[in-house]
Amino acid sequence: MKVLFGIVGVVALLYVAVLVVLYFKQERLLFIPTKLPADYRFSFVHPAEERWITTPDGTRLHGLLFPADSSAPRGIIFYLHGNAGALDSWGDAATLYTRLGYSVFMLDYRGYGKSGGSISSQEQFLSDVQVAYRQLLTQFTEEQIIILGYSLGTGAAAWLAAQQHPRLLLLQAPYFSMRATARQHYPWVPGFIVRYPLGTDAVLPRVKCPVVIFHGEHDEVIDYQTTLRLKALLKPQDQFITLAGAGHNGMTSNPDYQRAVQEILGRP
Repeated sequence: MKVLFGIVGVVALLYVAVLVVLYFKQERLLFIPTKLPADYRFSFVHPAEERWITTPDGTRLHGLLFPADSSAPRGIIFYLHGNAGALDSWGDAATLYTRLGYSVFMLDYRGYGKSGGSISSQEQFLSDVQVAYRQLLTQFTEEQIIILGYSLGTGAAAWLAAQQHPRLLLLQAPYFSMRATARQHYPWVPGFIVRYPLGTDAVLPRVKCPVVIFHGEHDEVIDYQTTLRLKALLKPQDQFITLAGAGHNGMTSNPDYQRAVQEILGRP
C-alpha cells in the first residue's frame, strides 16, 4: 500500500509540474511565429506597402497594406492571421479581396515577422490589435472597415468587433473559446491553466455589426461541432456557413468559400 501511495504521489507531483510549465510557457504552444530580418523584401503578385505601428509601451508592430484593384476602393479589410508563420506566408490571401475592390491591411503580432517584442498576455495581445485598428481609423471610417480573423485571429477579431463598430465581421475557422480548444487537444488540462481564454462565445453577443462564420466540417485543429455552438449566439441576420469536406487550412483558396465571399462582399 505504501508503494502504491508513493507511486500516486510521484505521478501527482509530475502532473502538477507539467501544469506549472504549461501555465508559464504556453506561449510556445499557442504562438508559432516566423521571424523576418529587418531588410526582408516581400514578393507578392499584388504589391504591398509596409506600415509600422507603435504601441503605448514603445513596441513597433509591422503590417502590410495591399491596395484595392480599383481607383475607388470599396472599403478595407483588417486581416488578423493564424498562429503560425508571418506576413510573408499570409500575404497572398489578400489577392482574393483586392480583386473584389477592397484594400487589405494585415498585421504581424508581436514577435512575428518584422514586429518587435513578444506576446506575454491576452490583454497585451488584444490591446495591440486595437491600437492597429485605431490607426486605420485615421484613414478610414468604421463604415468602410471589415474585420476578418482566421483561426487564432478570430478570437481577437470578435473581441475587436465587440469594442468597435465595423461594417462587418468575418470569421474563418473560429473557436468557441481557446479553453474549449484546449480541452479538445489536452482534456487532462484544467481550464484555469489557459491564460489566453479568448472567449469568442463571451464577446460574440456584443457584436452589433453583421457576422459571417465559415468553418470546414472536417477541421482537424478546431472542432467543427464545438464551433457550431456559436450559431446559437448569432443575430437573425448573421450567417454560419459550413464548408463541406474542408479542413482547417487553405480556406481562402476553397472554391465554396470564394463564391460565398463574393456574394457577401459583392463583385466590383
